[in-house]
Amino acid sequence: MNKTPLYENHLALNAKLVDFAGFQMPIQYSSISDEHKQVRNSAGIFDVSHMGEIIIKGNEAQKFLDRILINDIKKIDIWQAQYSAMCFEDGGLIDDIIVYRYPDHYMLVVNASNIEKDYDWLIANKEEDIDILNLSDKINILAIQGPKSRYVLEKLTDKAISALRFYHFYIGELLGEKVMISRTGYTGELGFEIYAGYRQTQKIWSAIIDDEEGLVRPVGLGCRDTLRIEMKYLLYGNDISSKINPIEAGLGWITKLTDREFIGCESIGHINNNQKMNLVCIEMIDKGIPRPGYEIAHNQANIGRVTSGTFSPSLEKGIGLVYILKEFSQPGTELDVIIRNKNLKCKIVNPPFYKRGSLRE
Repeated sequence: MNKTPLYENHLALNAKLVDFAGFQMPIQYSSISDEHKQVRNSAGIFDVSHMGEIIIKGNEAQKFLDRILINDIKKIDIWQAQYSAMCFEDGGLIDDIIVYRYPDHYMLVVNASNIEKDYDWLIANKEEDIDILNLSDKINILAIQGPKSRYVLEKLTDKAISALRFYHFYIGELLGEKVMISRTGYTGELGFEIYAGYRQTQKIWSAIIDDEEGLVRPVGLGCRDTLRIEMKYLLYGNDISSKINPIEAGLGWITKLTDREFIGCESIGHINNNQKMNLVCIEMIDKGIPRPGYEIAHNQANIGRVTSGTFSPSLEKGIGLVYILKEFSQPGTELDVIIRNKNLKCKIVNPPFYKRGSLRE
């Protein structure tokens, strides 16, 4: 079992640890609900060092990524990030990723469970003038999220962070350490990611959780899940997989099919014109929680299934992400969730569930 540089720190804080993508990771320190509200109202710090980092460099790096990725890599400038994905030839999703464009290379941040698969796919499609380096064992990530996150980090770093725009990044100093700081997020709140080495990660973590004003607390992957579901952010293995294509998953907005060719584009273009399923948001009317795998019915007929579901600490009701037949996917449509052999009412709502986040402040 793999461990992040903060494994001992998590033990000292009495975190509940679970196996996640081959790593011992903190699922919670207190309660998921309390940690969720901490991020929504102030700031929380996540250890997400299990994520993977793959470097793409060489004269043909942009051309290579333009063929590999579904989003148009040519649209981003140096020091800018982009949400994207990779697909197989049949349009099935290999992984969703974030791409960072440095002056002389690109970095792909990939899901922990997909590091080996993603790396193998990149190598299999490698071109001569490309170098591909898997640095997942050398780079660690701390994510500080919440409306107070900028204020907390301003006290520890250079002031460049104050001007950092959404989906941009820079190399700067934090507690005298040279690190990469980005602003993306997975919670719907203002947030930053700190990419650092082993020792740096330990030093920065300790300084942030010792904040004298008490504005930030350690938070686990449990509330990361409830936070991202409230925003309709997808989780690989739940909402997307090799059996799901980006059009069904609602990722048409990052699937650039015009004036370019990438692996899977022909299949995705066909699916785009013959779409059968939609990923939608459901909110419970009856009391209940739509868990992954639960069936969705309309007039006793099965029309879909839940892929992610939880009790929303912000809305105080059950919510879920659901794949259903396209003809039933209009907001306001009432459906049934089959929970313990009971038909419980829900309705389709527009995303995101939580609309008061500080993401772009």
